[in-house]
This record gives sequence, structure tokens and C-alpha cells, in this order.
Amino acid sequence: MGELEDAVMTRVWKWNRPVTVREVLEDLQQERSIAYTTVMTVLDNLHQKGWVRREAEGRAYRYEAVSTRAAYAAALMNEAWQRSDNPAAALVAFFGMMSPQQREALRDAMRVVQGPEESAESQESGGPVENPASGSAEDGR
Repeated sequence: MGELEDAVMTRVWKWNRPVTVREVLEDLQQERSIAYTTVMTVLDNLHQKGWVRREAEGRAYRYEAVSTRAAYAAALMNEAWQRSDNPAAALVAFFGMMSPQQREALRDAMRVVQGPEESAESQESGGPVENPASGSAEDGR
């Protein structure tokens, strides 16, 4: 997503409702000079890329996000990770860039993904916990 696409999607995500080109235009114009046709083109591009759906309302469209900003961020992280020639090293480097608050958020997310039983077993044993989905052991530390 380009810078202008991100600026438009930020508004669509923030408002969390179907929006018109005019609404996005008026909000963007508080920060920059931009034409109606530019915003219309950006929203059309986002529609073609599958980031927004649209519904006709008279002679115009209302646009609505297809997924959340969190899902978009997750897709970006997954794409970057998959492109790495050494995924483990990429994760280590990424974790090294994280603030203590981000690492705590990661731990919270891992507890959600692992589920309460697996998380508790991992903490009690301090060692690997078998993942029933994959049949492999995962390090619980």
C-alpha cells in the first residue's frame, strides 16, 4: 500500500463505517491539497486490490474496509517473513527491535494463540510442549 492509499485506508479503518469519496476528501484536505478525482482513483484502486468493497448510492459509491488494520499489518509481517532466506534469523532481528511493551504484547498474543491449557503446561514445565495440531514439540520458554 502506498502512502496515499494508507492515508485513505487509515480514515476508512478509523471511521469503521461505509464512507464516501467526499468524506475522505474533506478529511484529507485538512492536511494537504488534494483533488476529488485523486481520492476517487485511490479508493477505486483499493477496491480493485480487494482492500475495500463498495456499494452504489445514487451516482456515487460508499466504500467499506474488507479487513482490519491489524489483519493488514499481520499480512505485511507474514509476507516479509516468507521472503526471508533465513526466517529464524529474521524473527530474532525483529524481536531485537521490539520495545519491552511490544515484547509483552507478543507474549500476550502467544498465550492467546496457544490457548490456556498449552500456555499453562509450558509455564509449569519450562520446556517444550507438544503442539497437537502439528505433532511437534515447541519450546515453551
